[in-house]
Amino acid sequence: MTAPQTDGLRARPARRTQAPVVAVVALGGGAGAAARYAASLGWPAPAGGFPWTILWVNVVGCAAIGVLMVVITEVRAAHPLVRPFLGTGVLGGFTTFSTYAVDVRDLLVGGHAGAGLGYLAATPLAALAAVWTAASAARRALRGRRP
Repeated sequence: MTAPQTDGLRARPARRTQAPVVAVVALGGGAGAAARYAASLGWPAPAGGFPWTILWVNVVGCAAIGVLMVVITEVRAAHPLVRPFLGTGVLGGFTTFSTYAVDVRDLLVGGHAGAGLGYLAATPLAALAAVWTAASAARRALRGRRP
């Protein structure tokens, strides 16, 4: 939250000005989390198996975040609620650190140390590579389209 805004002597509470942001993050987060859950139902990982679905959800979500940030910060002006809705909400809800952490723990506790450690390293590396690659590709593809 931000500090209260003042106009003269009266302070306006930050929560009133942030209510639309909180609402769109909540709506987007619910949609993103539902999409992630649907992916895990459609492509479930077998018990003790490598959690490919969540790895790919995180990679695809990070790539989408990279493209989104280039488009709304470098190419065209967006409504102030687009970034919180799509970036923090939908894509933040779609990607998941908590499921990743539980999957790592389950692999390690289940006696699959190699897969668990591989997943522990592969997810953040692949996610960072995805956001960087997608943002770079978006910049190249959209070069010259800046306002």
